[in-house]
Amino acid sequence: MPLIKKITSVFIFFLIISCKNQKPIDVLKANIKQHIETIDGDIAIAFLNLSDETDSLYIDIDKEFHAASTMKVPVMIELYKQQQEGKLNLNDSMLLINEFKSIVDGSPYKMDIGDDSDDVIYGKIGTKQSLYDLMVPMITVSSNLATNALIELVDAKKVTQTMRDLGAAKIEVLRGVEDQKAYDLGLSNSTTARDLLVIMKAIATNKAGNEKDTQSMISILKDQKWNDMIPKYLPEDVEIAHKTGSITGVHHDAAIVYLPNGESYILVLLSKNLKDFDAGTDQLARISEKIYNYMIVK
Repeated sequence: MPLIKKITSVFIFFLIISCKNQKPIDVLKANIKQHIETIDGDIAIAFLNLSDETDSLYIDIDKEFHAASTMKVPVMIELYKQQQEGKLNLNDSMLLINEFKSIVDGSPYKMDIGDDSDDVIYGKIGTKQSLYDLMVPMITVSSNLATNALIELVDAKKVTQTMRDLGAAKIEVLRGVEDQKAYDLGLSNSTTARDLLVIMKAIATNKAGNEKDTQSMISILKDQKWNDMIPKYLPEDVEIAHKTGSITGVHHDAAIVYLPNGESYILVLLSKNLKDFDAGTDQLARISEKIYNYMIVK
């Protein structure tokens, strides 16, 4: 056998042996890292098998990202917490107004229906709405108007402190959305994949509230209307409780994925600086598919 062919054969043999000796999760991680290299942008991934927490995959999980609408999950948790503390009742009503105060100087600003993902709620301005009826569209259709009304009620600082109490060390919920003065000064809500993993796990394991409240949170998250990332390539019988978030060049999804066999896992996909938003979103959806396939065949 020619020397080059012999060296090649030996290399392939040891490559096969090496792959056979690798743990499945290590093979998955290597595969996903290769996939990430095809995405023109910055990516962070956190995966945790809730049936076996040693079965996990973390890539750049402490890198900071603009939180976009993922910050609405902490607001939901805070609403349930304050209800448990007797500070409010989700059945209580509040007058829905479209005027909010900038955290920079207290100057007023309004939400623009053209920049929101929920146009229905704008027809309710000037009427009384229950807190629950504002909270649901805040999550399911990512209503910015509902979010700002609720975050002014519960106080952003208290939301952040509750996340700290749950173990999310870096997430910052500073304000509502579309506060342009704050944005211009770099005062934005931020998160990491690790923090969103902690938060979604807290919901899944009843640490974010009592069992009744966390089950209600999960039910709302399962009714998410934006499903172009983590759920996109998964079978319809897979239940997914998740929250997306997006702004220019940024697209996130944080989920609890429930498999038909009773197992479940947490998956957080964060991205920023995406050069091609649609292509990047689809590539992240393919990473979700890879992790699902890993879970069902391992």
